[in-house]
Amino acid sequence: MLFRSTKAVRSVCRITPMMLQSMGIRGLLLDIDNTLTTHDNPEPAQGVEAWLASMKAAGIQMRLVSNNHPPRVEPFAERLGVPCICDSQKPLSAGFARAMESMQLPKEQLCVVGDQIFTDILGANWFGVKSIYVPPMELETTAFFKFKRFMEKPFLPKHYETEESK
Repeated sequence: MLFRSTKAVRSVCRITPMMLQSMGIRGLLLDIDNTLTTHDNPEPAQGVEAWLASMKAAGIQMRLVSNNHPPRVEPFAERLGVPCICDSQKPLSAGFARAMESMQLPKEQLCVVGDQIFTDILGANWFGVKSIYVPPMELETTAFFKFKRFMEKPFLPKHYETEESK
């Protein structure tokens, strides 16, 4: 189904190299806002930098793939030492395709990680790659996002991976 993720975890920091290995994943396409940090925050959330280091140490390639613009995305990507794709137009496939090309990995080895059903998860499914849903770090307050989050409710995961189920 287009609006269902392959897996769901409570935080990106719960994604382990072992989980990715079991999924055949060698590359992550990471959303930023409400996935790696709160919306428009220039600082990564607690634990994210250590998590990224563990992914890099395990040989997992990563790209930040964001619908946001270069002034928001590029400084954040530079701080984390992860290449980025700005203005990616998720859920459309162009940004994912650019990230895949830069990583030189086949679709079967890629996974999108993000907090939005109608951009990250739908985009992953349209592009034909696996996905991991993470709930948003904080709920947005604008009317647009409130409506979007309400519309996502029927498609939210009913099960989240735990340490035991990895």
